[in-house]
Amino acid sequence: MVARPRLSERLDRGGDAALTLVSAPAGFGKTTLLTEWLATADRRSTAWLSLDDRDNDPNTFWTYLIAALQTAVPGVGAGAFALLREPHASLDEVLATLVNELDAVPDDLVLVLDDYHAIATPEIHERMAFLVEHLPPHVHLVIATRADPALPVARWRARGELVEIRADELRFTPEEAAAYLNEAMGLALTAEHIAALEARTEGWIAALQLAALSMQGRDDPAGFIAGFAGDARYIVDYLVEEVLQRQPDDVRHFLLRTSILNRLTGPLCDAVVGRDGGRPMLEGLERANLFLVPLDDRRTWYRYHHLFADVLQAHLLDEQPGTVPDLHRRAAEWFERSGERAEAIEHALAAADLDRAADLLERVIPDMNRHRGEATLRRWLESLPDEVLRARPLLSAGYVGALMSTGEVRGAEARLEEVERWLAGPPGGADGGVVDEARRRLPGQIAMFRSAQALVSGDVDASMRHARRALDLAAPGDLATRGGPEALIGLAFWTTGDLDEGYRWYAQGMASLDEAGYATDVVGGAVTLAEIRIAQGRLRDAMSIYRRGLRRAEQTVPALKGAADMHVGMSELFRERDDLEAARGHLVRSQELGPSSDLPKNAYRRRLAMARLCEVEGDLDGAFELLDEAERCFNNDYSPDVRPIPALRARMEAAHGRLGDALDWVGERGLSADDDLSYVREYEHVTLARVLLARHAVEDGAGASLRAATGLLDRLLSAAEAGRRAGSVIEILVLQALAAQACGDMPAALAALRRALSLAEAEDYVRTFADEGAPMTALLRSAGASGSISGYVRRLIIACGVHDDEPVAQRLVEPLSARELDVLRLLATDLDGPRIASELFVSLNTVRTHTKNIYAKLGVTNRRAAVRRGQELDLVRGR
Repeated sequence: MVARPRLSERLDRGGDAALTLVSAPAGFGKTTLLTEWLATADRRSTAWLSLDDRDNDPNTFWTYLIAALQTAVPGVGAGAFALLREPHASLDEVLATLVNELDAVPDDLVLVLDDYHAIATPEIHERMAFLVEHLPPHVHLVIATRADPALPVARWRARGELVEIRADELRFTPEEAAAYLNEAMGLALTAEHIAALEARTEGWIAALQLAALSMQGRDDPAGFIAGFAGDARYIVDYLVEEVLQRQPDDVRHFLLRTSILNRLTGPLCDAVVGRDGGRPMLEGLERANLFLVPLDDRRTWYRYHHLFADVLQAHLLDEQPGTVPDLHRRAAEWFERSGERAEAIEHALAAADLDRAADLLERVIPDMNRHRGEATLRRWLESLPDEVLRARPLLSAGYVGALMSTGEVRGAEARLEEVERWLAGPPGGADGGVVDEARRRLPGQIAMFRSAQALVSGDVDASMRHARRALDLAAPGDLATRGGPEALIGLAFWTTGDLDEGYRWYAQGMASLDEAGYATDVVGGAVTLAEIRIAQGRLRDAMSIYRRGLRRAEQTVPALKGAADMHVGMSELFRERDDLEAARGHLVRSQELGPSSDLPKNAYRRRLAMARLCEVEGDLDGAFELLDEAERCFNNDYSPDVRPIPALRARMEAAHGRLGDALDWVGERGLSADDDLSYVREYEHVTLARVLLARHAVEDGAGASLRAATGLLDRLLSAAEAGRRAGSVIEILVLQALAAQACGDMPAALAALRRALSLAEAEDYVRTFADEGAPMTALLRSAGASGSISGYVRRLIIACGVHDDEPVAQRLVEPLSARELDVLRLLATDLDGPRIASELFVSLNTVRTHTKNIYAKLGVTNRRAAVRRGQELDLVRGR
């Protein structure tokens, strides 16, 4: 109704940015501005999606978004929509497909998300951030919202990828207010009256609109304007009252009764109001400009302006409170008949129609689980009285599943027992459909839930017993159901220290889930599989697992879910190799990806990796601060906590002169060198041995501490060797070498060291030795004193900080740096230049520079000659 070229020009400039953000409080004309701009701009394709609170379920959100796109470009997103309805497809796969389909659209496409402030689900924000980052150049996103969204707006602003229009720009100028009030609304107000209204409303368009409607037909607009005062809420209440009082009874009746609806269409309004004529009434309200917003181009669906709806609902409760439940009940019946169960459930709950809501919920639980709607499902179930849940076994079991999907187990057992009592009773009715099938699967679900509960409580035997029962009860081809119990058995074996069986079972569980289409779960499972391999001392296998997990995460957009976790894992392995540049690079990449790519455990895992890197780099204060942060966000899911954060802190304290704090930890944990040993406390007992050795070093050779450490290490070594935990074996042997060195028994020290080196060399262990400092340097020198020093030992001595020419000279005019040694080692493999760069997390140009330096220092001109010369100098192990 009022041309605003200044804003249209601003929106036009947004074509060069990925996102246009229109952010202002309610009533500032965001939606009107965008509809006007889209109507006048020369664009071939425009998609519009108006959002509300019920769109917070990710599956619902993306279903509607794809449907909106298809109104603009028929067929676009068809592949993504088909995936969305697949039982086991992940939203990551859906969005990956959608991005590819958008890339194939030949013409410019604008997607508008209106009322984005209604979205509060982090998972949706995370994926939206990914979508913005990966939109094809010809696709432009516009978000209209009352508050800034939980998206990386600051980052996009800094990159120049964002166009913004805010409340100050949206306010009517005096000239625009005059055009609206006099030309559009025909009020013939004086300049003084317009200035007064402009000042009172501060350009707030909704208030001006309401004022204009109230003044139509008045003989004394000046008197009305003079009495126009109050805050925003008062103004809206007062003016809507004025508008409502001027409506005919049938219009007022329609407005009040349909105000309970979040969206309106003719047949739905007929059902709720109880009379025909809904469609022409809606068309008339739109023509009268009574705050009705069309939701599609065909004028089939509408919604009320949010402020208008709020006030209508308030009047409905004041005037006809007894009708509200019945209105919601009628809406629920209509939506159920139309097959829109989610809307039907919302209205049934609002009507307190508990039986209808419960019946509907029993039927939607399988679909909600398939499409990861646990958050919405939990909200619905918690809206029901507890006695309804307890009377319905499917709802109780569904609630337990929704809770345990986030790791909550409190109160689950009581509900499971109630479900079992129901199962033990006389057979109930069956409908032969999804509800009947769900009832048949209840015993297996109960067993799986019990397995997870037992694992959390530390009862490993019970966890295995329940998981095996769940497998016995699951249908042979039900891979999604079998994958969970198989993974739980793997975690239980890991907890006992049987890493071989733990890996086998957990890998089988991930294979089942992979075949069932649970891509994100499979990426997350890579962390567990890699951690088991690390405990087995198989660092190269762990690196391969992380790399495969990263590739899988990169294929399962949006948000590269789990990619950040893979980078953190690789950072830890590069730190162990003493490739600190690559370790830092992977951590930086993990942070750049942001929380959207994190799985639940990564918040604390990243901080642990950063803390250990800070320790190597000498930033102890930073390391301890990061450990504190890691404890605050600790979430180990259902995995055993085999490397407790407090134990890592005690190790750092003992290694860096804070022995008193480390001894306090020993006392708090009640640790003793005579304790019975178990795998879950192995890390703590190895830490105790470190504390005892540190105590011996600072207390003038207190023999008791040294003897206690030596005895404890002997027992720990036997247990680790019996469990085939090579990672622990290597560390324990290193400590035994240091303990024997402290006793003056050099033959024993060197024997332990050589055993450790023989196990560690093939897997690229470095920091495990180098972190021990000067005593280890002396041992490494002694190990090579009787003969030539291997390239591996030389590398360890360099990592300890020794760069002189004593017994470790490389017989070169200029020795190779640590990074050049890494490149030379990889030149001896089958990796090409780009894959070497990826392995070291550097650019290809950096690899080429290192290679050029290596050739110069070795006096060669090609890769084969460099490898041969490196082998002659014992810098590279022969094949």
